[in-house]
Amino acid sequence: MSWSRAMVLSRLAAPPLTVGTPSNQRRRRRAAVLFLDWLEQHPGGNWQERWQSSGIADDPRADWRTAAAQWLQDRGRTGTIGHEGLAAALTSGLGQLIYADVLRPPMAWLVTSPIRFPLGREIPRLRDPRGFAALAVQATAAGLSFDQRRHAAEQVSVILTAKGGTIADIAVGDCLELIELRDQRKAEGAGHPGWGFYQLLYALGHFPPDAPTTLRMLDRRFGHQLSVEELVDQYAPACRPVRDLLVAYLAEHRPRLDYATLKQLAYHLVKLFWKDLENHHPGIDSLRLPPDVATAWKSRTSRKTVTVRTADGRRVETTEPRTDAASLLVTVRAFYLDLSHWASEEPERWAAWAVPCPIRRTDIGATKDAARRKSRMDQRTRERLPHLPSLRRHVDDARLQAAALLKAADRTPPGEMIDHPTIVLRRARIATGTSRTWAEDPATGTRRDLTREDDTAFWTWAAVEVLHATGIRIEELTELSHHSLVQYRLPSTGELVPLLHVAPSKNDLERLLVISPELADVLAAIIHRIRDEVGAVPIVVPYDVHEHEFTPAMPVLFQHRHGADARPISATTLRRWITDAANSMGVTDASGALLDFKPHDFRRIFATEAIMNGMPPHICQLIMGHANINTTMGYKAVYPEEAITGHRAYLARRRDLRPSTEYRSPTDEEWEEFLGHFEHRKVSLGSCGRAYGTGCIHEHACIRCPLLRTDPAQLPRLIEIRDNLLARIDEAREHGWLGEVDGLNVSLSAANNKIAQLQESAHRTTDLGMPRFHDVAPHTITPNTGPHPDPGT
Repeated sequence: MSWSRAMVLSRLAAPPLTVGTPSNQRRRRRAAVLFLDWLEQHPGGNWQERWQSSGIADDPRADWRTAAAQWLQDRGRTGTIGHEGLAAALTSGLGQLIYADVLRPPMAWLVTSPIRFPLGREIPRLRDPRGFAALAVQATAAGLSFDQRRHAAEQVSVILTAKGGTIADIAVGDCLELIELRDQRKAEGAGHPGWGFYQLLYALGHFPPDAPTTLRMLDRRFGHQLSVEELVDQYAPACRPVRDLLVAYLAEHRPRLDYATLKQLAYHLVKLFWKDLENHHPGIDSLRLPPDVATAWKSRTSRKTVTVRTADGRRVETTEPRTDAASLLVTVRAFYLDLSHWASEEPERWAAWAVPCPIRRTDIGATKDAARRKSRMDQRTRERLPHLPSLRRHVDDARLQAAALLKAADRTPPGEMIDHPTIVLRRARIATGTSRTWAEDPATGTRRDLTREDDTAFWTWAAVEVLHATGIRIEELTELSHHSLVQYRLPSTGELVPLLHVAPSKNDLERLLVISPELADVLAAIIHRIRDEVGAVPIVVPYDVHEHEFTPAMPVLFQHRHGADARPISATTLRRWITDAANSMGVTDASGALLDFKPHDFRRIFATEAIMNGMPPHICQLIMGHANINTTMGYKAVYPEEAITGHRAYLARRRDLRPSTEYRSPTDEEWEEFLGHFEHRKVSLGSCGRAYGTGCIHEHACIRCPLLRTDPAQLPRLIEIRDNLLARIDEAREHGWLGEVDGLNVSLSAANNKIAQLQESAHRTTDLGMPRFHDVAPHTITPNTGPHPDPGT
C-alpha cells in the first residue's frame, strides 16, 4: 500500500498508536517526522521501497543512524536535538513506522539487528489483540512459564512484523524461516527462545491438516539422515585421499545397511580408527601401518575413558576396557579385507589401497571375548538382582511422596508453608501465571519445580515396573502405544486374556505378552495420567534417534507435556531417570561406585528369573523376541546354588531308578561282613584294592598284581623279595629250569616297578599320619536304622 506522508502521520496520531502522555505523543511524532525526512530523500514509489534503497536492510549490523543523523544535521532539521538524542529519535521513529505496519523489515533484519524493538509488547496490542489473547490462553493451558510465553509472543510478533496480517495468516513456511534464522544466530553464539510458538500456533488450528505437528519435523537437525560425505566429514579427517576412500567405502555398503549400522560403521572407521591415527601420528597418509603404529593403536582402543559417580556424589573420570573392542577390530579387519578383495575386481579403483591388514585373526579372539562378556553380564545380573526389590520400593515411594507433596502444595496459598509431615517447603510466589507448582526451601531459598518432580517420579516408576514385568527393550518401551493393548478370547472357555503387543524392533520380531494383574495396574495408571480433557490418549509423533527420522503419529503411552505440546519421552531421558533413581539409593558395587541400573539389566534379570522359576527356555525365547535360543540362554545368569540344586536333583532322580533295597539300612551282620572284607585285604606288602564282595583273581600273586597298594614301610621287605628272586633265578638257570626262569623274571620285573614307585614317592610326598580305615571305622561309623540318607548331601 502506498502511504503519503500525511496519511502516515495521520495514522500515527490515531488510536491505538496514541498512548501515553501528550508530551510523549509529541516526542514520538517528532521522531517519526525526522525518520520520514531522512527516508524520503531515497528513491522509491512507496515507503517500503525507500527503506530497501536506503541500505538499512543490506547489513543489519551496520549503524545506519550515524549517517542519517549527519544528513539531518547538515540540513538543519534537528532543531535543538543533540547527536545522541537524534540517534534515539531515529530509532523511535523507525519503531513507530514498524508498529503502524508502514514498514515491514525483513525477518533476517529483525532477528539480527542490534537495535531491539519491544515487538512482543507492542505488536499484540496494535495488530491482533484477539489472536494474541487466544495464544495466551493456549500457552497457559499448556503450562508454559512466563518466560516461555513471552518468548513465544515475541517470535509470533516478529513474523507479523515482517509478513503483516494476523496470527491466522501465519503459514508453516514463515515459522520455518524464523527457526532457520534462529539456528544461524545460535551458531554465531546468540541465544534462542525455543520452539514453543509453533506448538501454540498449531494448537490454535490455523494450519492446514497436513502441517507438521511439531517444528522439530521441519528442523534439519531432526528427521534428517546425514549423507555418506557428512558422516565422514563430521570427524574432520585431515588426509584428503583417505577421506575420499572412506566415503567411497561407505557408499559401497550404504544400499545394504540401515542408517544406524552405517553410522556405527563410520564411527568405527573414521573416528576410532583413522582419526585416532591422525591425532597420534600427524601427517599419516597411508593405510600401510608399521607394526609399532598398529600395536599402539590396538592398545589405545582397547580402553576408553568414562565418568562414574562415587558414593559421595562426585563424578570422576576413569578408564575401563572397551566392551566393543572386538567389534572395532572386526570392522577394521573387514575394511582391509574388502579393499583387497575389491582390488582384484576393480584394480583401477581399489588396488592402490590393497595393503596388508594390521589386524590378525588371532587379535580378535571372538570366542574368548564372548566368554568374558558372558561372565561380565552374569556378574552384573547377580549384583543387581538382589537389589531389584529395593529399587522397585524406592521408585514407588518416591512416586507417592512426590504426588503427595504436589497435592499438598496445590492446596497451600502462595507464600505459606506446605503441610507435609517430613518435608519443609514454602509455596513460592509467582508473579506471573503458570500451571506449574513451585516451592522453595526456607533455609536456602532454593526453588523446586514440584510439577516436574512429580512427572519424573511417576515415569521413573512406570518405566521400572514395565521393564521388570515384560523384559522388553527400552526402544520397545518407548514405542508402546494405546493400540498395543489387545485381548484374546480363549476358544475353550471364552475367557478374555489381556495381551501386550510389542511392535517389531531390533530383529523385526513382533510378539504378544500376557498382561499380569500387576502390569495391568501400571498400564491403567499410565493411561489415566496421559488422557486429555475428552478422555483420549493424545496423538504424538515419535522420533527414532537411531534412524534419524520421525515415525507416524500414534498414541504412545510414555509421553508427557514438553512446553506447549505432548511429546514422547525419549529413551535417553528414561535411562537418565532410572540411573538417578538407582544412584539415590546409595548402594555401591564391589569397586565402591554407585550401583546403577540400565534398562537392559531388567531384560537380563527377566530372562534369569523366568528360566530359574521353571519357564521352558524356548518359551522364554519367544517372549524375549530372540531369533536364536542361544541368545536367550546367554541372557540367563547361572548361580552357584542353582548348579548345586540341579546336581542334587539329578542324584535324586538317579537314585529313584535304582532298587530301593540298595538304600536300606544294613544289619549288624552285614556291617561286620563289610568290615571283614577290608580285613582280608591286608597282605604283607600293603593292602589289596579289589572291589567289595570279590575274591582274588590272581591266585594271591600279590607281587605281580596291579591292585596291590604297597605300604612305603614295606620297602625293605620288597628289596628282600627282589634279592630272593634274583637268587632263585640263578638257581633255576643252574638246573636248567627255563620255565621257572620265565615266571621268576615276571615277578622280578613287578617287584622292581613297585620298588621304583615307592622310592619316587618318598621324594615328593609327606606322610600326614592319617589314621587307617581299620582303626577308625568301628569307632566312627554306626549302623543307621532310620530313613536312608540323601546321597546328594
